[in-house]
Amino acid sequence: MKKEYDILVIGSGLGGLVSALILAKEGLKVCVLEKNNQYGGNLQTFSRNKLIFDTGVHYLGGLSKGQNLNRFFSYLEIMDDLEIHQMDLNGFDKITFDGDDTEYPHAQGYGNFVFQLSRFFPHEKENLERYCEGVQYVCNHFPRYNVVGKDHYNEEILHLNTRRFIESITSDKKLQAILLGSNFLYGGDSENTPFYVHALTVNSCIQSAYKCVKGGSQISKLLIRKLREYGADVHKHSEVSEMIFNEDVLVAVRTKTGKEYAAKKFISNMEIRSTLKLINEKRLRKSFLNRVLSWEPISSCFSVYIVLKPGNIPYFNHNIYHYSCIEQVWNAYQYKNETWPETYMLSSTPSKHHPEFAESMTAITYMDFDEVKKWEKTVNTVTDEHERGKEYEKFKQEKANRMIDALEKKIPDLRESIKHIYTSSPLSYRDYIGSFEGNMYGYIKSSETPLKTMVSPRTKIDNLFLTGQTVNMHGILGVTIGAFNTCAEILGKGLIDDRLKKMDTKSDKES
Repeated sequence: MKKEYDILVIGSGLGGLVSALILAKEGLKVCVLEKNNQYGGNLQTFSRNKLIFDTGVHYLGGLSKGQNLNRFFSYLEIMDDLEIHQMDLNGFDKITFDGDDTEYPHAQGYGNFVFQLSRFFPHEKENLERYCEGVQYVCNHFPRYNVVGKDHYNEEILHLNTRRFIESITSDKKLQAILLGSNFLYGGDSENTPFYVHALTVNSCIQSAYKCVKGGSQISKLLIRKLREYGADVHKHSEVSEMIFNEDVLVAVRTKTGKEYAAKKFISNMEIRSTLKLINEKRLRKSFLNRVLSWEPISSCFSVYIVLKPGNIPYFNHNIYHYSCIEQVWNAYQYKNETWPETYMLSSTPSKHHPEFAESMTAITYMDFDEVKKWEKTVNTVTDEHERGKEYEKFKQEKANRMIDALEKKIPDLRESIKHIYTSSPLSYRDYIGSFEGNMYGYIKSSETPLKTMVSPRTKIDNLFLTGQTVNMHGILGVTIGAFNTCAEILGKGLIDDRLKKMDTKSDKES
Protein backbone atom coordinates (compact mmCIF):
# COMPACT_ATOMS: atom_id res chain seq x y z
CA MET A 1 0.00 0.00 0.00
CA LYS A 2 1.29 3.42 -1.00
CA LYS A 3 0.97 5.89 1.91
CA GLU A 4 -0.55 9.27 1.02
CA TYR A 5 0.19 12.59 2.71
CA ASP A 6 -0.59 16.27 2.30
CA ILE A 7 3.10 17.14 2.61
CA LEU A 8 6.17 14.97 2.23
CA VAL A 9 9.51 16.41 3.39
CA ILE A 10 12.73 14.89 2.04
CA GLY A 11 15.54 15.32 4.57
CA SER A 12 15.41 16.06 8.29
CA GLY A 13 17.86 18.96 8.53
CA LEU A 14 16.63 21.96 10.50
CA GLY A 15 14.87 23.45 7.45
CA GLY A 16 12.95 20.25 6.80
CA LEU A 17 11.92 19.73 10.43
CA VAL A 18 10.82 23.35 10.94
CA SER A 19 8.84 23.32 7.66
CA ALA A 20 7.22 20.02 8.62
CA LEU A 21 6.21 21.28 12.08
CA ILE A 22 4.77 24.58 10.81
CA LEU A 23 2.57 22.61 8.38
CA ALA A 24 1.65 19.88 10.89
CA LYS A 25 0.49 22.62 13.30
CA GLU A 26 -1.95 23.67 10.55
CA GLY A 27 -3.52 20.21 10.60
CA LEU A 28 -1.85 18.88 7.46
CA LYS A 29 -0.84 15.23 7.24
CA VAL A 30 2.96 15.36 7.12
CA CYS A 31 5.75 12.82 6.63
CA VAL A 32 9.53 13.35 6.91
CA LEU A 33 12.01 10.94 5.31
CA GLU A 34 15.66 10.89 6.46
CA LYS A 35 18.36 8.72 4.87
CA ASN A 36 20.70 8.60 7.89
CA ASN A 37 20.63 6.95 11.29
CA GLN A 38 20.32 10.32 13.04
CA TYR A 39 17.90 13.15 12.33
CA GLY A 40 18.93 16.78 12.16
CA GLY A 41 21.55 17.38 9.43
CA ASN A 42 24.00 19.93 10.88
CA LEU A 43 22.32 19.52 14.28
CA GLN A 44 23.74 16.00 14.63
CA THR A 45 25.94 15.12 17.57
CA PHE A 46 28.01 12.04 18.31
CA SER A 47 29.08 10.43 21.54
CA ARG A 48 32.58 9.25 22.49
CA ASN A 49 33.79 8.23 25.96
CA LYS A 50 30.30 9.12 27.28
CA LEU A 51 30.81 12.72 26.10
CA ILE A 52 28.68 14.49 23.48
CA PHE A 53 30.31 16.38 20.61
CA ASP A 54 28.56 18.77 18.23
CA THR A 55 29.26 18.42 14.52
CA GLY A 56 27.78 21.72 13.38
CA VAL A 57 26.00 23.83 15.99
CA HIS A 58 28.42 25.19 18.55
CA TYR A 59 26.39 28.18 19.75
CA LEU A 60 23.27 30.16 18.86
CA GLY A 61 22.12 33.76 19.11
CA GLY A 62 18.84 35.61 19.49
CA LEU A 63 17.45 33.24 22.13
CA SER A 64 16.72 35.73 24.91
CA LYS A 65 13.09 36.74 25.58
CA GLY A 66 11.62 38.79 22.74
CA GLN A 67 14.50 38.12 20.31
CA ASN A 68 13.88 36.60 16.90
CA LEU A 69 15.05 32.98 17.30
CA ASN A 70 13.33 32.83 20.70
CA ARG A 71 10.08 33.90 19.03
CA PHE A 72 10.42 31.40 16.17
CA PHE A 73 11.25 28.56 18.60
CA SER A 74 8.35 29.64 20.85
CA TYR A 75 5.99 29.36 17.90
CA LEU A 76 7.39 25.88 17.25
CA GLU A 77 6.76 25.08 20.97
CA ILE A 78 10.33 23.98 21.71
CA MET A 79 11.74 27.07 23.45
CA ASP A 80 10.66 26.17 26.98
CA ASP A 81 12.25 22.70 26.78
CA LEU A 82 15.55 23.84 25.31
CA GLU A 83 18.46 23.38 27.71
CA ILE A 84 20.82 26.28 27.09
CA HIS A 85 23.38 28.27 29.03
CA GLN A 86 24.48 31.80 28.27
CA MET A 87 28.06 32.42 27.21
CA ASP A 88 30.38 35.08 28.66
CA LEU A 89 28.55 38.42 28.53
CA ASN A 90 31.81 40.34 28.12
CA GLY A 91 33.22 38.09 25.39
CA PHE A 92 31.28 35.17 23.92
CA ASP A 93 33.84 35.17 21.08
CA LYS A 94 37.49 36.12 21.51
CA ILE A 95 39.71 36.92 18.55
CA THR A 96 43.43 36.16 18.86
CA PHE A 97 46.56 36.41 16.70
CA ASP A 98 50.03 34.90 16.69
CA GLY A 99 52.50 37.10 18.57
CA ASP A 100 49.77 38.98 20.50
CA ASP A 101 48.68 37.70 23.93
CA THR A 102 45.53 39.86 23.98
CA GLU A 103 42.14 38.19 23.53
CA TYR A 104 39.90 40.73 21.78
CA PRO A 105 36.27 40.23 22.86
CA HIS A 106 32.96 40.26 21.02
CA ALA A 107 30.56 41.05 23.87
CA GLN A 108 26.81 40.57 24.22
CA GLY A 109 24.62 43.68 24.00
CA TYR A 110 25.54 46.46 21.58
CA GLY A 111 26.51 48.95 24.30
CA ASN A 112 28.71 46.32 25.91
CA PHE A 113 30.14 45.28 22.52
CA VAL A 114 31.32 48.86 21.94
CA PHE A 115 32.52 49.30 25.55
CA GLN A 116 34.62 46.11 25.64
CA LEU A 117 36.40 46.78 22.34
CA SER A 118 36.93 50.51 23.04
CA ARG A 119 39.03 49.49 26.05
CA PHE A 120 41.61 48.33 23.49
CA PHE A 121 40.76 50.98 20.87
CA PRO A 122 39.77 54.12 22.85
CA HIS A 123 39.84 56.37 19.77
CA GLU A 124 37.49 54.06 17.84
CA LYS A 125 34.39 54.27 20.07
CA GLU A 126 32.32 56.29 17.57
CA ASN A 127 33.41 54.03 14.71
CA LEU A 128 32.39 50.96 16.72
CA GLU A 129 28.98 52.55 17.30
CA ARG A 130 28.68 53.17 13.54
CA TYR A 131 29.56 49.51 12.91
CA CYS A 132 26.81 48.36 15.27
CA GLU A 133 24.28 50.73 13.66
CA GLY A 134 25.22 49.40 10.20
CA VAL A 135 24.81 45.76 11.26
CA GLN A 136 21.39 46.45 12.81
CA TYR A 137 20.22 48.56 9.86
CA VAL A 138 20.94 45.75 7.39
CA CYS A 139 19.27 43.12 9.59
CA ASN A 140 16.16 45.28 10.03
CA HIS A 141 15.80 45.48 6.26
CA PHE A 142 15.94 41.74 5.75
CA PRO A 143 12.75 39.73 5.11
CA ARG A 144 11.37 38.08 8.25
CA TYR A 145 14.48 38.89 10.31
CA ASN A 146 12.19 40.62 12.79
CA VAL A 147 9.77 37.64 12.54
CA VAL A 148 6.91 39.61 10.94
CA GLY A 149 7.30 42.43 8.45
CA LYS A 150 9.36 42.98 5.32
CA ASP A 151 8.68 40.36 2.64
CA HIS A 152 11.12 41.41 -0.09
CA TYR A 153 14.84 41.99 -0.43
CA ASN A 154 16.27 45.48 -0.63
CA GLU A 155 18.62 45.06 -3.59
CA GLU A 156 20.82 47.99 -2.57
CA ILE A 157 21.56 46.20 0.72
CA LEU A 158 22.30 42.92 -1.06
CA HIS A 159 25.11 44.64 -3.00
CA LEU A 160 26.86 46.05 0.08
CA ASN A 161 30.33 44.51 0.29
CA THR A 162 31.80 43.35 3.63
CA ARG A 163 35.32 44.58 2.93
CA ARG A 164 34.20 48.00 1.69
CA PHE A 165 31.84 48.43 4.64
CA ILE A 166 34.45 47.47 7.27
CA GLU A 167 37.06 49.73 5.64
CA SER A 168 34.56 52.60 5.62
CA ILE A 169 34.08 52.17 9.39
CA THR A 170 37.73 52.20 10.50
CA SER A 171 41.20 52.47 8.97
CA ASP A 172 42.73 50.54 11.89
CA LYS A 173 43.84 47.23 10.31
CA LYS A 174 43.79 45.31 13.58
CA LEU A 175 40.27 46.50 14.48
CA GLN A 176 39.07 45.58 10.98
CA ALA A 177 40.43 42.05 11.52
CA ILE A 178 38.81 41.82 14.98
CA LEU A 179 35.37 42.89 13.66
CA LEU A 180 35.69 40.18 11.00
CA GLY A 181 37.17 37.68 13.45
CA SER A 182 34.23 35.26 13.56
CA ASN A 183 33.91 35.04 9.78
CA PHE A 184 34.53 31.28 10.07
CA LEU A 185 30.75 31.26 10.70
CA TYR A 186 30.06 32.08 7.06
CA GLY A 187 33.10 30.81 5.21
CA GLY A 188 35.80 33.41 5.64
CA ASP A 189 35.83 35.22 2.30
CA SER A 190 35.45 38.78 3.54
CA GLU A 191 36.81 40.17 0.25
CA ASN A 192 33.70 39.33 -1.79
CA THR A 193 31.07 38.37 0.78
CA PRO A 194 27.94 40.56 0.82
CA PHE A 195 27.77 42.55 4.04
CA TYR A 196 24.29 41.17 4.82
CA VAL A 197 25.86 37.71 5.32
CA HIS A 198 28.25 39.14 7.92
CA ALA A 199 25.52 41.25 9.57
CA LEU A 200 22.97 38.42 9.84
CA THR A 201 25.64 36.11 11.26
CA VAL A 202 27.00 38.39 14.00
CA ASN A 203 23.89 40.36 14.98
CA SER A 204 22.01 37.56 16.73
CA CYS A 205 24.96 36.57 18.91
CA ILE A 206 25.66 40.19 19.86
CA GLN A 207 22.02 40.29 21.02
CA SER A 208 22.58 37.14 23.08
CA ALA A 209 24.80 34.07 22.74
CA TYR A 210 24.03 30.61 24.12
CA LYS A 211 25.36 27.08 24.00
CA CYS A 212 23.07 24.06 23.83
CA VAL A 213 23.59 21.87 26.89
CA LYS A 214 24.20 18.31 25.64
CA GLY A 215 24.58 19.51 22.06
CA GLY A 216 22.54 20.88 19.17
CA SER A 217 20.79 17.54 18.53
CA GLN A 218 18.34 18.41 21.30
CA ILE A 219 16.79 20.92 18.85
CA SER A 220 16.03 18.17 16.32
CA LYS A 221 14.83 15.81 19.08
CA LEU A 222 12.39 18.44 20.39
CA LEU A 223 11.13 19.22 16.87
CA ILE A 224 10.56 15.50 16.16
CA ARG A 225 8.75 15.02 19.47
CA LYS A 226 6.44 17.93 18.55
CA LEU A 227 5.94 16.59 15.04
CA ARG A 228 4.79 13.26 16.44
CA GLU A 229 2.47 15.04 18.88
CA TYR A 230 0.86 16.70 15.84
CA GLY A 231 0.45 13.30 14.15
CA ALA A 232 3.32 13.49 11.64
CA ASP A 233 5.26 10.42 10.50
CA VAL A 234 9.05 10.64 10.73
CA HIS A 235 11.24 7.86 9.29
CA LYS A 236 15.01 7.40 9.26
CA HIS A 237 16.95 4.93 7.07
CA SER A 238 14.67 6.13 4.25
CA GLU A 239 16.83 7.48 1.44
CA VAL A 240 14.79 8.85 -1.45
CA SER A 241 16.22 7.47 -4.69
CA GLU A 242 13.53 8.46 -7.18
CA MET A 243 10.84 11.07 -7.78
CA ILE A 244 7.74 9.77 -9.57
CA PHE A 245 5.94 12.17 -11.93
CA ASN A 246 2.58 12.12 -13.67
CA GLU A 247 3.36 14.45 -16.58
CA ASP A 248 4.64 17.63 -14.82
CA VAL A 249 3.18 16.84 -11.40
CA LEU A 250 5.26 15.14 -8.72
CA VAL A 251 3.02 12.41 -7.29
CA ALA A 252 5.29 10.24 -5.14
CA VAL A 253 8.84 9.35 -4.14
CA ARG A 254 10.47 5.95 -3.93
CA THR A 255 13.12 5.05 -1.35
CA LYS A 256 16.15 2.82 -1.88
CA THR A 257 14.30 -0.01 -0.15
CA GLY A 258 11.45 0.27 -2.71
CA LYS A 259 8.82 1.95 -0.50
CA GLU A 260 6.63 4.56 -2.17
CA TYR A 261 5.23 7.66 -0.46
CA ALA A 262 2.59 9.72 -2.24
CA ALA A 263 1.72 13.32 -1.35
CA LYS A 264 -0.04 16.41 -2.67
CA LYS A 265 3.00 18.62 -2.07
CA PHE A 266 6.70 17.97 -1.48
CA ILE A 267 9.49 19.90 0.23
CA SER A 268 13.11 19.03 -0.47
CA ASN A 269 15.52 19.75 2.36
CA MET A 270 18.26 17.94 0.45
CA GLU A 271 21.36 19.64 -0.92
CA ILE A 272 20.12 21.53 -4.00
CA ARG A 273 22.31 19.59 -6.45
CA SER A 274 21.00 16.28 -5.07
CA THR A 275 17.43 17.58 -5.53
CA LEU A 276 18.13 18.54 -9.15
CA LYS A 277 19.49 15.04 -9.88
CA LEU A 278 16.25 13.49 -8.61
CA ILE A 279 14.05 15.87 -10.61
CA ASN A 280 15.76 15.03 -13.94
CA GLU A 281 17.41 17.76 -15.96
CA LYS A 282 14.79 17.68 -18.73
CA ARG A 283 12.16 19.07 -16.36
CA LEU A 284 14.29 22.11 -15.49
CA ARG A 285 15.11 25.27 -17.37
CA LYS A 286 18.63 24.99 -18.79
CA SER A 287 19.47 28.50 -17.53
CA PHE A 288 18.45 27.59 -13.96
CA LEU A 289 20.38 24.32 -14.02
CA ASN A 290 23.52 26.01 -15.34
CA ARG A 291 23.24 28.76 -12.74
CA VAL A 292 23.07 26.30 -9.83
CA LEU A 293 25.85 24.11 -11.23
CA SER A 294 28.08 27.19 -11.58
CA TRP A 295 27.90 27.95 -7.86
CA GLU A 296 31.14 27.37 -5.97
CA PRO A 297 30.84 25.53 -2.66
CA ILE A 298 32.07 27.20 0.51
CA SER A 299 35.12 25.43 1.93
CA SER A 300 34.78 22.36 4.10
CA CYS A 301 36.55 21.77 7.38
CA PHE A 302 38.63 19.41 9.46
CA SER A 303 37.60 18.99 13.10
CA VAL A 304 39.54 17.62 16.04
CA TYR A 305 37.51 16.45 19.06
CA ILE A 306 39.62 16.18 22.20
CA VAL A 307 38.68 14.25 25.35
CA LEU A 308 40.66 15.74 28.25
CA LYS A 309 42.02 14.22 31.44
CA PRO A 310 40.00 15.50 34.42
CA GLY A 311 41.08 18.69 36.19
CA ASN A 312 43.82 19.69 33.75
CA ILE A 313 42.52 22.47 31.47
CA PRO A 314 40.35 25.34 32.82
CA TYR A 315 36.92 25.64 31.14
CA PHE A 316 36.36 28.77 29.05
CA ASN A 317 32.78 29.90 28.35
CA HIS A 318 33.59 31.51 25.00
CA ASN A 319 34.87 30.56 21.56
CA ILE A 320 38.36 31.43 20.39
CA TYR A 321 38.95 32.42 16.75
CA HIS A 322 42.66 32.37 16.15
CA TYR A 323 44.61 33.65 13.13
CA SER A 324 48.27 33.55 12.23
CA CYS A 325 48.12 37.27 11.33
CA ILE A 326 45.57 40.05 10.79
CA GLU A 327 45.81 39.76 6.97
CA GLN A 328 44.74 36.10 7.23
CA VAL A 329 41.25 37.17 8.38
CA TRP A 330 40.21 38.50 4.96
CA ASN A 331 40.38 35.13 3.19
CA ALA A 332 41.09 32.59 5.89
CA TYR A 333 39.77 29.66 3.83
CA GLN A 334 42.75 30.04 1.47
CA TYR A 335 45.70 28.33 3.09
CA LYS A 336 49.08 26.84 2.22
CA ASN A 337 49.54 23.18 3.09
CA GLU A 338 52.95 23.79 4.61
CA THR A 339 51.58 26.38 7.10
CA TRP A 340 48.19 24.71 7.78
CA PRO A 341 46.34 25.33 10.10
CA GLU A 342 46.65 29.12 9.89
CA THR A 343 43.33 29.68 11.60
CA TYR A 344 40.98 27.73 13.87
CA MET A 345 37.91 27.98 16.04
CA LEU A 346 38.25 26.47 19.53
CA SER A 347 35.52 25.76 22.09
CA SER A 348 35.30 23.77 25.32
CA THR A 349 32.66 22.01 27.42
CA PRO A 350 32.61 22.03 31.22
CA SER A 351 33.10 18.93 33.34
CA LYS A 352 29.88 17.72 34.97
CA HIS A 353 31.50 17.27 38.37
CA HIS A 354 34.08 20.08 38.29
CA PRO A 355 32.62 22.77 36.00
CA GLU A 356 35.65 25.04 36.44
CA PHE A 357 37.56 22.52 34.28
CA ALA A 358 36.95 21.48 30.67
CA GLU A 359 36.16 17.83 29.91
CA SER A 360 36.48 18.22 26.15
CA MET A 361 37.44 20.66 23.43
CA THR A 362 36.61 20.98 19.73
CA ALA A 363 38.95 22.66 17.24
CA ILE A 364 37.85 23.31 13.67
CA THR A 365 39.78 24.67 10.71
CA TYR A 366 39.35 24.93 6.96
CA MET A 367 40.11 22.03 4.66
CA ASP A 368 39.63 21.85 0.89
CA PHE A 369 37.81 18.82 -0.48
CA ASP A 370 40.76 18.33 -2.84
CA GLU A 371 42.80 17.09 0.13
CA VAL A 372 40.51 14.05 0.51
CA LYS A 373 39.50 13.66 -3.14
CA LYS A 374 41.42 10.39 -3.56
CA TRP A 375 38.95 8.76 -1.12
CA GLU A 376 35.80 10.43 -2.55
CA LYS A 377 34.32 7.13 -3.79
CA THR A 378 34.28 5.72 -0.24
CA VAL A 379 31.29 6.15 2.08
CA ASN A 380 31.37 5.70 5.83
CA THR A 381 28.32 6.29 8.04
CA VAL A 382 26.66 4.45 10.91
CA THR A 383 24.21 2.81 8.49
CA ASP A 384 26.70 2.25 5.68
CA GLU A 385 29.98 1.47 7.41
CA HIS A 386 33.15 1.08 5.37
CA GLU A 387 36.75 1.69 6.32
CA ARG A 388 38.52 4.21 4.09
CA GLY A 389 41.86 2.48 4.61
CA LYS A 390 45.13 2.91 6.48
CA GLU A 391 46.37 5.75 4.27
CA TYR A 392 43.30 7.83 5.15
CA GLU A 393 43.71 7.12 8.87
CA LYS A 394 47.37 8.16 8.62
CA PHE A 395 46.34 11.36 6.81
CA LYS A 396 43.88 12.24 9.60
CA GLN A 397 46.42 11.41 12.31
CA GLU A 398 49.02 13.71 10.75
CA LYS A 399 46.48 16.53 10.46
CA ALA A 400 45.34 16.05 14.08
CA ASN A 401 48.96 16.26 15.24
CA ARG A 402 49.47 19.51 13.36
CA MET A 403 46.31 20.91 14.93
CA ILE A 404 47.55 19.97 18.42
CA ASP A 405 50.90 21.65 17.60
CA ALA A 406 49.02 24.85 16.71
CA LEU A 407 46.86 24.67 19.86
CA GLU A 408 49.87 24.15 22.09
CA LYS A 409 51.09 27.65 21.22
CA LYS A 410 47.98 28.88 23.07
CA ILE A 411 47.64 26.06 25.61
CA PRO A 412 51.16 24.87 26.53
CA ASP A 413 51.48 21.17 27.45
CA LEU A 414 48.04 20.43 25.97
CA ARG A 415 49.26 17.04 24.70
CA GLU A 416 49.90 15.83 28.26
CA SER A 417 46.26 16.65 29.14
CA ILE A 418 44.71 14.67 26.26
CA LYS A 419 42.99 11.35 26.91
CA HIS A 420 41.57 10.65 23.42
CA ILE A 421 41.40 12.36 20.02
CA TYR A 422 38.73 11.93 17.32
CA THR A 423 38.60 13.63 13.93
CA SER A 424 36.27 14.39 11.03
CA SER A 425 37.20 15.45 7.51
CA PRO A 426 35.26 16.92 4.55
CA LEU A 427 34.25 13.32 3.71
CA SER A 428 32.57 12.93 7.12
CA TYR A 429 30.55 16.12 6.54
CA ARG A 430 29.62 15.02 3.03
CA ASP A 431 28.45 11.57 4.16
CA TYR A 432 26.59 12.61 7.31
CA ILE A 433 25.21 16.02 6.33
CA GLY A 434 24.81 15.42 2.60
CA SER A 435 26.46 18.72 1.63
CA PHE A 436 28.21 18.99 -1.75
CA GLU A 437 31.93 18.24 -1.21
CA GLY A 438 31.31 18.50 2.54
CA ASN A 439 30.86 22.29 2.36
CA MET A 440 29.97 23.98 5.65
CA TYR A 441 27.46 26.62 4.59
CA GLY A 442 26.22 26.03 1.07
CA TYR A 443 27.65 28.16 -1.71
CA ILE A 444 29.87 31.23 -1.98
CA LYS A 445 27.90 34.47 -2.20
CA SER A 446 29.20 37.60 -3.92
CA SER A 447 28.20 41.22 -3.41
CA GLU A 448 28.75 41.73 -7.16
CA THR A 449 26.05 39.20 -8.10
CA PRO A 450 24.03 38.57 -4.90
CA LEU A 451 20.94 37.26 -6.71
CA LYS A 452 22.92 34.58 -8.54
CA THR A 453 22.97 32.31 -5.44
CA MET A 454 19.43 33.09 -4.30
CA VAL A 455 16.65 30.77 -5.35
CA SER A 456 12.95 30.87 -4.67
CA PRO A 457 11.55 28.16 -2.36
CA ARG A 458 8.99 27.61 -5.15
CA THR A 459 10.26 25.50 -8.05
CA LYS A 460 9.13 25.18 -11.68
CA ILE A 461 7.33 22.00 -10.58
CA ASP A 462 4.12 23.38 -9.05
CA ASN A 463 3.98 21.11 -6.02
CA LEU A 464 7.71 20.92 -5.18
CA PHE A 465 9.31 23.41 -2.77
CA LEU A 466 12.84 23.90 -1.43
CA THR A 467 14.23 24.65 2.01
CA GLY A 468 17.56 24.41 3.85
CA GLN A 469 20.90 26.18 3.88
CA THR A 470 21.47 26.02 0.13
CA VAL A 471 18.34 28.15 -0.36
CA ASN A 472 19.54 31.70 0.41
CA MET A 473 20.59 31.75 4.09
CA HIS A 474 22.59 29.42 6.32
CA GLY A 475 22.92 29.10 10.09
CA ILE A 476 20.25 28.20 12.66
CA LEU A 477 18.42 31.51 12.29
CA GLY A 478 18.87 31.74 8.51
CA VAL A 479 17.54 28.22 7.91
CA THR A 480 14.64 28.76 10.34
CA ILE A 481 13.64 31.98 8.55
CA GLY A 482 13.98 30.10 5.25
CA ALA A 483 11.62 27.36 6.47
CA PHE A 484 8.98 29.95 7.42
CA ASN A 485 9.39 31.49 3.95
CA THR A 486 8.96 28.06 2.32
CA CYS A 487 5.77 27.48 4.30
CA ALA A 488 4.52 30.97 3.43
CA GLU A 489 4.67 29.85 -0.24
CA ILE A 490 2.48 26.86 0.62
CA LEU A 491 0.06 28.37 3.16
CA GLY A 492 0.16 32.02 2.11
CA LYS A 493 2.25 34.80 3.65
CA GLY A 494 -0.81 36.33 5.33
CA LEU A 495 -1.58 33.17 7.28
CA ILE A 496 2.03 32.72 8.52
CA ASP A 497 2.24 36.38 9.58
CA ASP A 498 -1.13 36.15 11.30
CA ARG A 499 -0.03 33.11 13.32
CA LEU A 500 3.21 34.81 14.41
CA LYS A 501 1.42 38.09 15.31
CA LYS A 502 -1.10 36.19 17.44
CA MET A 503 1.76 34.43 19.26
CA ASP A 504 3.48 37.78 19.90
CA THR A 505 0.21 39.30 21.20
CA LYS A 506 -0.36 36.33 23.51
CA SER A 507 3.23 36.52 24.76
CA ASP A 508 2.91 40.28 25.44
CA LYS A 509 -0.26 39.71 27.49
CA GLU A 510 1.38 36.93 29.52
CA SER A 511 4.41 39.07 30.35
